Amino acid sequence: MRHATLRQLKVFEAVARLSSYSRAAEELHLTQPAVSTQIRKLEGHAGLPLFEQLGKKIFLTAAGTELLHHGHLIIQQFEQAEAAMTHFKGVAGGRLNIDVISAGDYFLPSVLVEFARRHEGVKLNLSVHSRAELLTRLADNLTDLAVMVRPPEDADTLAEAFAPHPYVIVAPRDHALVRERGIALARLVREPFILREPGSDTRHAMTETLGRHAAQLNVVLEVKSTETIKQAVIAGMGVAFLSAHTVSRELRDASLVVLDVQGFPRLLNWYLVTRRNKRLPPVAQAFRAFLLSEGAELLARVVPLPKAAAQAKRSVSRAASARPSTRRRTPA
Repeated sequence: MRHATLRQLKVFEAVARLSSYSRAAEELHLTQPAVSTQIRKLEGHAGLPLFEQLGKKIFLTAAGTELLHHGHLIIQQFEQAEAAMTHFKGVAGGRLNIDVISAGDYFLPSVLVEFARRHEGVKLNLSVHSRAELLTRLADNLTDLAVMVRPPEDADTLAEAFAPHPYVIVAPRDHALVRERGIALARLVREPFILREPGSDTRHAMTETLGRHAAQLNVVLEVKSTETIKQAVIAGMGVAFLSAHTVSRELRDASLVVLDVQGFPRLLNWYLVTRRNKRLPPVAQAFRAFLLSEGAELLARVVPLPKAAAQAKRSVSRAASARPSTRRRTPA
């Protein structure tokens, strides 16, 4: 193993975590053949196979499981050393590592561009993950900061709300309910619904919002892709519960319409999450301060809220300003 490289270990970690060569290639911005080559080289250094394929799925061998444990430690030690060196460079020479759930990639790149404009020389590393993947990366210390809607409850993390996150019910523009006002949930759930997959923040928020009505949904499609859901709704397959931040373009061009449903929009929060005792590099500290102070305003400019969501946001803001806040985090 003396000739194994950090690059090979990082590729190996990604393939093991995602159980997929193609998904690892996408995350690492490599081609699939390049990923396969790195794994073969690492297996050559180890002298043992690290993966086995059963059907269409790949699994770690016993040797692979053992190497993954040591690989995590090596990668973490290297990143800690890199972070220590970054402290000497300050913000300008630093690398910002930030992860986000899928709905966040509709606005976070623009926010990062504004941050980088103010801090020349900053290097940005943005990764998009499911909530489960993001929690694993936080636990394994693989990222500095994480942006999500439903932060973990454990005491090892610090979650700080920085912007409102409204959810709405969207329909095609010619839907029969478009002109109705104050649609009852009992009426809404009779419509064909297109849902995000179980375990996603969107699915959790929907189940929590609809309460007992969630069990009565007429589900015609479940899919992991918000883009696919939007296209299915536009095509007339049904209605959907989605983040307002993911449909602003479609609302502007009127290919989608927000239905006026009782209790909507459902207003949650975007949270910035980090390990509580993690020593953040200067660039991550600077981005945290930037996002907490200006994130809500920047997000509103990048992804304007639908009218109903904007009104709900103002109502919540007025209520919050009328009473003192003793917590940085509110339950979703």
